[in-house]
Amino acid sequence: MTAKTTTQGFFDPATWTVSYVIWEHAGRHAAIVDPVLDYDPKSGHTRTDSADRLLAYVQAQGLSVDWILETHAHADHLSGARQLQQQVGGRIAIGEHIREVQARFKKLFNLERGFLPDGSQFDHLFKDGERFRIGEVEAQALWVPGHTPADMAYLIDGAVFVGDTLFMPDLGSARADFPGGDARQLYRSMRRLLALPPETRLYMCHDYPPGEREPQWQTTVGEQRAHNVHVHDGIEEEAFVALRQARDATLEVPALILPAIQVNVRAGQLPPPDDNGISYLRIPLDALPAGPRAT
Repeated sequence: MTAKTTTQGFFDPATWTVSYVIWEHAGRHAAIVDPVLDYDPKSGHTRTDSADRLLAYVQAQGLSVDWILETHAHADHLSGARQLQQQVGGRIAIGEHIREVQARFKKLFNLERGFLPDGSQFDHLFKDGERFRIGEVEAQALWVPGHTPADMAYLIDGAVFVGDTLFMPDLGSARADFPGGDARQLYRSMRRLLALPPETRLYMCHDYPPGEREPQWQTTVGEQRAHNVHVHDGIEEEAFVALRQARDATLEVPALILPAIQVNVRAGQLPPPDDNGISYLRIPLDALPAGPRAT
């Protein structure tokens, strides 16, 4: 079957994130997946270098952006969705279970009274299995919880943009120890994706290349079923849960989780400025699990 779309990935080495522009050939309509807002934790400065790369590509290709799709509220980078929307339009969308994530983190950060955990910060909340269009191409939103309660994958023209649910085969799977995460749910979500036809292309949201391997972000269902070190065919649920929980117990807290989450639950909008015109991020002390110490 001839592809109706072109996919371009953009790798951000600072956060190991891959963002995507997917566009259909007939009318040059596009979707952007998981854009990054650059953030320097030392100075508190934000930049739009990563988002500007996507913007330049959209403009060079003469694309009309219909959607800016978030796979979940990321813990490892700030979302560039709002900055891009101001430049190219499009509807910012995420899964409907973002409300649960917002409720959890509103309490943790003690967010302002005006922040409502109802998903209204986004332009659209997808239900599991919901179909939508990018120009003339039909797409589908798939709920794949486990990494967080709200993870979504997007099936577009024979390819799935999996977010943090799966990694490249030599890395395995995403962690499941964030608030609301669940290793058992993660296993079932991964098996749902791996039940798709073996030729289905899978696009990762992150890559953390081991050794001398260069960053990669495209694989297939067949490759994952044969070679994924955590969830290849033959790995049962109980074995995966034990492996995942043991590995998660060794992982440090992501460096940007505190700034990232309180921006990302707002669809990439910075917190409202104080009366001095400056926006502030909150750092809750002794509230998150500390994780193992680096050695």
